[in-house]
Amino acid sequence: MNRKLSVLLAGWVLFAAGATVPRHLLSARNPNSQGPSPTIPKTWDDAAMATLEVPLADPVGSPKHAPADYYYKIPVRPIYKSYPIYAPGHEPPGYMDWLKQQAPQIIWDDAGHRPSLQTKKDWLNAGETVFDADTGGAVFTLPEIRDNNWYQRTGMPTTPDGVLPYLKYVIRQKGKVEISSFSCSMCHTRVMPNGSVLKGAQGNIPFERALAYTMRTSFKPEDVRLFEQGLFGAPWLHPDTVEREKAMSVDAVIALHETIPPSVISRHRSSPFYPVQVPDLIGVRDRHYLDRTGLQQQRGIVDLMRYAALNQGADDYANYDGFVPAAADFKTLPPADKLDPNLAEPDRYSDEQLYALALYVYSLKPPSNPNKFNGLAQRGRKIFEREGCAGCHTPPLYTNNKLTLAEGFTRPPGTERKYDIMPISVGTDPNLALKTRRGTGYYKVPSLKGVWYRSMFGHSGWCATLEDWFDPRRTRDDYVPTGFRPYGTKGYAVKGHPFGLDLPLEDKKALIAYLKTL
Repeated sequence: MNRKLSVLLAGWVLFAAGATVPRHLLSARNPNSQGPSPTIPKTWDDAAMATLEVPLADPVGSPKHAPADYYYKIPVRPIYKSYPIYAPGHEPPGYMDWLKQQAPQIIWDDAGHRPSLQTKKDWLNAGETVFDADTGGAVFTLPEIRDNNWYQRTGMPTTPDGVLPYLKYVIRQKGKVEISSFSCSMCHTRVMPNGSVLKGAQGNIPFERALAYTMRTSFKPEDVRLFEQGLFGAPWLHPDTVEREKAMSVDAVIALHETIPPSVISRHRSSPFYPVQVPDLIGVRDRHYLDRTGLQQQRGIVDLMRYAALNQGADDYANYDGFVPAAADFKTLPPADKLDPNLAEPDRYSDEQLYALALYVYSLKPPSNPNKFNGLAQRGRKIFEREGCAGCHTPPLYTNNKLTLAEGFTRPPGTERKYDIMPISVGTDPNLALKTRRGTGYYKVPSLKGVWYRSMFGHSGWCATLEDWFDPRRTRDDYVPTGFRPYGTKGYAVKGHPFGLDLPLEDKKALIAYLKTL
């Protein structure tokens, strides 16, 4: 390949949720004020990292993260100035020639380049820069994104003026234009129906279709196998989902990715058989568990910093029962200065950059809701209360911030004293929670706030709309999902969470009308 597999193994930046932050955990100073910078929390602390994640369902595979002295030897990732990407027919005249004349501009590194960080606005602007920043490479190629066929084959949405908001051009070397991707904004930018761009929302980039396009045109067969092993391997599980893939042709593996629609993704540590609904980051500070499987606790802002670091490559340095994703042999982690660039992105964000990023994510606000609280919605609220929905989706957050059991999983003794676990299962598909490197045996109770601008409901995004989610036909074996339909299936029963399925049609319409006002 002519690009780093490192980014493929380290990318997938999806902040799955967050928690309300106790004031004493924020920092020594409030970044609202003028003057010296606040005290930056230390991202990588061995004691904190040891208790950060909820153990996996099969605890033998729970990661042993690299020690702090290893993490801090990894070089800090420089953030370069980036430039918009235009779809064919929208690029300003001479734009590409102009880009090739631009000198590299480093905005932020640990060698003297740094934005102003004097006020709260400065910190949020800096955090947005990190949110948009490239993590070191791209899976997509320059010819692809300048080809109309790519847009037609992938269904890639753009803004009305033709800008591709998920990706950027970046100049690291004069005369060389690269594609910046695997930023936070790649997965958490949404083009709304009116063409506006909503940052931090559940993204709607058709990533998997575009990935499959690139795999077919640019990957060698061995690259595809390496890619799948590094991202999804969990060899202590029997069978490992990658073992299932080994019985498939490379073309079939690529087709497996093509089954995954926009707003759903096979992020690292999950599986293309069991992908994850892309989360909405708006309201992240009010979540106690991150990830659909509640993989990580959020006890303060520093835990969101840790989540960002892990999901931009640092969890590839961990040891999962002898499996090390960043190792050339998937077994032995080399010194921090000798990481294989084909397997792991050998750089990281600084603590200061991660702190700014977390502040920005915490600041995200929902868009203006066009759905008015009318008589129908008022009736829907009464149905919501009558049916007991608030027991799990408790106002005002519309989540109780607890975990529920995946079907077939029994919580280990003593865990009820460590985590907020409801001793029930709602019966949804358990595979993500049991058969992946993110599989804790639990699913977190999601918030219903903002469902009006989201899509692909269920933890693997089987139902494209709320109307589909409340359709009782979804539980039948001959149901054809409107969102993610698992590979090789003609019909697929979207089982579990039966609440509301048996409501009369008019009650159901009222309930949905209410949910869309949240």
